Amino acid sequence: MNAGENLTQLINDARAGDHRASERALELIYARLKAMASNIQRQHAHTLSPTALVHESYLRLFQGVQPPLNDRQHFFRLAARAMRQILVDRARERASLKRGGDLVRAELPEQLSQDGASEEDILAIDQALAALARRDPELAELTEQRYFAGLSFEEIADYRGVSERSVRRDWETARAFLLKIMGEAGR
Repeated sequence: MNAGENLTQLINDARAGDHRASERALELIYARLKAMASNIQRQHAHTLSPTALVHESYLRLFQGVQPPLNDRQHFFRLAARAMRQILVDRARERASLKRGGDLVRAELPEQLSQDGASEEDILAIDQALAALARRDPELAELTEQRYFAGLSFEEIADYRGVSERSVRRDWETARAFLLKIMGEAGR
């Protein structure tokens, strides 16, 4: 059994209530999730520490009855989605307190700046991403993995089992769609 299959089995066992498997799965994935969360901390302006983001993500992933995981890629796709949901929920909460929840137009650069994306940017990207998901779920997943999980093109290609060039091409397509949607929303 390879490491990916072992992790998948541990995660599935943990979701079924096996506390020992849960502890072992956490040990194996904690470092990777912490690196993802640290990258998010650098890219997005939010108040959660990487540790808090990892813990909240873990709780979302393992709470309640969930379908079994297929593989490592499936787990990291779910982790990216959980982190996105946490950041979006926090941004919505803060925006509603600050400005009554009004959204503003946001830019979508090739990479998010080290200064961080504003809450308005996160919400605008989330809305555009929802539109992209209705049109092309795979491109939406790619964007989630890139923006909200901070995965590199190489990591995404590895998880998807495709070339890095294919991932970059898909990224450009997703980015163009998101920019178009965000531009239309800003009018």
